[in-house]
Amino acid sequence: MTAREHWIDSEELARYGEAVAAHLRGDLDEERFQAVRLQQGVYGQRQEGVNMVRVKLPGGYLTPSQLAGVGEVLERFSQVDVASVTTRQDLQLHSIPLADTPTVLERLGALGLTSREACGNTVRNITACPLAGVCPAEHTDVQPVVDAVARRFLRHPLTQHLPRKFKMSFSGCEADCAQGLFHDLAVVASRRHGRFGYRVLAAGGLGHKPRPAIELESFIEEEDLLPVIEAVLALHHRYSDRKRRARARLKFLVERLGQEAFLEKYREELARSRAAYAQESLPTAVWVEARHAGLGAAGAPREVLEQKQTGLYVYPVSLPLGDLEAFQLRGVAELMTALGLHDLRVTQDQNLMLMNIPAGALETVREELAALGLDAPRAGDDVVACPGTWTCRLGITASRTLSEGLGGLDAAAGDLRLRVSGCHNGCAQPYVGDIGLHGEGRRRHGHLIPHYRLHFGGDGRAGGSLAVRGPEVPAARAAHAVQRVRHAWQQGREEGETFASWARRKGSGYFATLLADLSEIDPQEAETLARDVGETQGFRVLSLGGGECMGAGKETVAAAFAEATHEREYRRVFQLARKYPEALDCAEAIARRVAQALLEVAGQGPGRGEAAIDELQPLASALLQAHREHGFLGESLDTFQREIERLRQAYDEAAFNRLAEMQDVWVTLAAGVCEELDRQLDLHAALPQAARLAHVV
Repeated sequence: MTAREHWIDSEELARYGEAVAAHLRGDLDEERFQAVRLQQGVYGQRQEGVNMVRVKLPGGYLTPSQLAGVGEVLERFSQVDVASVTTRQDLQLHSIPLADTPTVLERLGALGLTSREACGNTVRNITACPLAGVCPAEHTDVQPVVDAVARRFLRHPLTQHLPRKFKMSFSGCEADCAQGLFHDLAVVASRRHGRFGYRVLAAGGLGHKPRPAIELESFIEEEDLLPVIEAVLALHHRYSDRKRRARARLKFLVERLGQEAFLEKYREELARSRAAYAQESLPTAVWVEARHAGLGAAGAPREVLEQKQTGLYVYPVSLPLGDLEAFQLRGVAELMTALGLHDLRVTQDQNLMLMNIPAGALETVREELAALGLDAPRAGDDVVACPGTWTCRLGITASRTLSEGLGGLDAAAGDLRLRVSGCHNGCAQPYVGDIGLHGEGRRRHGHLIPHYRLHFGGDGRAGGSLAVRGPEVPAARAAHAVQRVRHAWQQGREEGETFASWARRKGSGYFATLLADLSEIDPQEAETLARDVGETQGFRVLSLGGGECMGAGKETVAAAFAEATHEREYRRVFQLARKYPEALDCAEAIARRVAQALLEVAGQGPGRGEAAIDELQPLASALLQAHREHGFLGESLDTFQREIERLRQAYDEAAFNRLAEMQDVWVTLAAGVCEELDRQLDLHAALPQAARLAHVV
């Protein structure tokens, strides 16, 4: 199977097209269609009838032909002709009519690009140091491992119905340019006592209640990386909160269990995954001696950088607000093609990088980019913004509009990283910027007034920390607040002191005092301040139904089938390895999880944790009495229990094979019953691939 064939599934895209048509006809309701749409990376916007398509670029990597192809898609299908680079190294295509999204996904697929699982409760796009493969400081090029991990977990049964999204980052050296501090799982290439391997962090996160990641493994050999990743995903899938979406990220599991209990459960999962994948690993890394230890910056270099390949250079391109128009996409692609180059990267700071530029071509690149209205970064333009109220359904404030006025503020004060989000979810990463802002609405003196909460001195790299929490100021005064803080730093920093060090030294109270007059609102000012930046109408927070994730109950059922499929794979691996007790444990887990799903979908749940099969069987049989034609599903549990116990006493290979085959049929039939009892369910993606055809038939 080629790399492109792995990313793209033409039958899957055809099913999506059928679902869009059915929804537009009124034959598929919004709740079920939303699940289908999000799985394909198609988001709803604030504007009715149009959608955002999020294209996954693992590690931010793409080719000139892909860049040009995205430009063609924009010209034909987008109503705004803008592709936006995100802080997760995706490309977002906005304002595409829903009816056109199947064609857009097909066009992207023809380019070898996918949007599948760019949304929803899945493994999101995997970010990496944008200098992977060319950085003079790296121990290894992490891009091949990033690609392998991205391929492995795309459509993986364990990742189709996670409690919430799961974000990973990979860095090629201890500087951790990919900012592992706030990721669910961060892999950092390391050298320890003369050996190369990885340090692993886990359970970090931004948004609501930001939390720094904890150290999961101080050092592992590279053959252990796959089992570690699988173990953390299994931990999240099994134990994170599925009922309360706001508490479902991995960081809250650490908070609920405590760090020691979290690590204990992780080690339990690791023992299983390590045994299951003893003969399997990710691509072998090529380790090198770094030329310049410690080089690196969160996001990307801000000036032309010589690569570790002698005579070749990285040329960074500044993209205001991360935007590229179609003619710019085509122009950059043509420039790279003319130079015979094939490697471009998008970065976490919403910029673009051209790689492998010969020294003699640097001036040509500068001139050609200028003709496209593009240039290298300049001091003061390191400003990142999320879409905010431009398109996002969760946006509270016009973050892009505010950001447009921040870039030129007193560049002499230093090239600070400004990060502006339109809500507390923090897609622009305000909690790890030098100065971060996130939008809020506050009622003052009878008026709803847009505000920004400020954050100071954050840094997601190694040695960094989450920002110092600052005060709130009205949106109309936010630019003034940023300017005042920059001036205070310029006047009060010690020699050689970074902004982050200065902010931590000053502390939260200092900033509250510094900005106190900007935070205060007199009654006579309230009406004037009750407008967002750039707006003439009064400020209001629209209720658009919240974030787009599937309902908790349906997630519980789908997750149970997904975990059963994952256990099926473990069952197969353990059987091949002649680990028969472990294989029988998997068979029992399959029966237990599907029984829990039957209970849940029939309204007898929630599922009962780690209840044994014999506790679930009477309940499952009883609830299915109302559907007598399916009563055998409950009765089968008793059969499974007796056969598993018999095989524990005297294992027989042929009998185990019969049990496994019977279980696979039972799981598929049970999925059909669940969908019959709840027409909103679609369990296709949660079934083993071999069973999907039978499920459809």
